[in-house]
Amino acid sequence: MNPAATQVDKMIVCVCNNVSDREIVQAFELGVTNMADLKANLGVATCCGSCHDCAQQILQDTQEAHTAALV
Repeated sequence: MNPAATQVDKMIVCVCNNVSDREIVQAFELGVTNMADLKANLGVATCCGSCHDCAQQILQDTQEAHTAALV
């Protein structure tokens, strides 16, 4: 079996701080629920800021998926 075929792809959201979408989801699972906390915990959007909208969308999508799973 090809190991690359089983690997889950990740997307680097914040290039400045090398933060992936998976790390944002993990941060949510650990209690991060807003951008201020995401910035404080992972450093997302604290340098050039170009990742802010994408990071915010991933956090929002994760929150919505979590809420939908509870229903």
